[in-house]
Amino acid sequence: MTSRDSVPRFCGSPPGRRRLAVLAVVFAAILMLAQSASAYSPTVISPLAQGHAYRHGVVPLLGANLPLPGVLNNLSYGGGTGGVGVTTGPPRVYLVFWGSQWGAQSTNSAGNVTLSGDPSGMAPYIEAFMKGVGTGGETWSGVMTQYCQGVASGAQSCPAGNTQHVGYPSSGAFAGVWVDESTAAPKQATGNQIGTEGVSAAGHFGNTTAASNRNTQYVIVSPAGTNPDGFNTTTGQFCAWHDYTGDSSMSGGAVSSPYGPLAFTNMPYVTDAGSSCGQNFVNSGSSGTLDGVSIVEGHEYAETVTDQFPAGGWTDIQGSENGDKCAWISSGQGASQNITLTTGTFAVQSTWGNDFNGGNGGCEISHPVVT
Repeated sequence: MTSRDSVPRFCGSPPGRRRLAVLAVVFAAILMLAQSASAYSPTVISPLAQGHAYRHGVVPLLGANLPLPGVLNNLSYGGGTGGVGVTTGPPRVYLVFWGSQWGAQSTNSAGNVTLSGDPSGMAPYIEAFMKGVGTGGETWSGVMTQYCQGVASGAQSCPAGNTQHVGYPSSGAFAGVWVDESTAAPKQATGNQIGTEGVSAAGHFGNTTAASNRNTQYVIVSPAGTNPDGFNTTTGQFCAWHDYTGDSSMSGGAVSSPYGPLAFTNMPYVTDAGSSCGQNFVNSGSSGTLDGVSIVEGHEYAETVTDQFPAGGWTDIQGSENGDKCAWISSGQGASQNITLTTGTFAVQSTWGNDFNGGNGGCEISHPVVT
């Protein structure tokens, strides 16, 4: 398991006052540079994306070199993409189980879809998780509601009275499920193919206008044994990522959408990667087999609502989003843990809160809902 180190401090011996003075000047210059760069440019690529600019909010494999959550590295507002920065209404999540490999369909006693080609039982679990997010007054989703749009590019807080905060899914984030078995999912889908499946889902659900997709995200879940965008290979050292259809840097190019820009997540069959994508990260034995499913999908959900069309929303100077900065913390402040929703108990990670610790920022598992 992985834990985070504290931010390194400058130090020196009393006789080395000149060196301390030089270090102070250097430190001040670094601070000024960080502040001037806080209005994150979409050209910045997260070090976890392996050079692929479209892999926004990428969940790294456990044990990867993670971004350092430093006090001088809060999230900044990116100015919006086409006027869109964050999800301002109640978030709506559509789950798409892509490919004929998913097999025969049924439902369980809770009304969640089950599939014969789903050896880990990932489908009903992720549906129950998204149905529960936002219900029963849970406050894990509250961390995201501190962020907003309608502020200047580079802003690191939302003034009192701002009415464009991230919405809270008080009736549950889940909006619908579609098992698209019209064709087999590609063995190794490109970003364009994944986004195109999102467009097909929008048409399937009748979301045929930009307005109907404004607060919507499509989670494209690939079947077991596939490697979407190189997942679980040497070229895809990640568990998931999210993007939007208008991103021309995607493998295969931008996606043509007649329904306006769409936010989507590349959600591989993460249990194929075992503990590298969070299996048993919180819970031991069979009760932790699907820990990584809710940790990884929760990570992407939280980043999509705070950076809907990347990178117009909230990111830091490294190109990291709120989930990236708190990935795979196993102990101490911000450690991944179980939360109880009306639909069950699920493992989740914390997400970054700029207002934590007096505005210095930190990883939070809970936060009062900002309305």
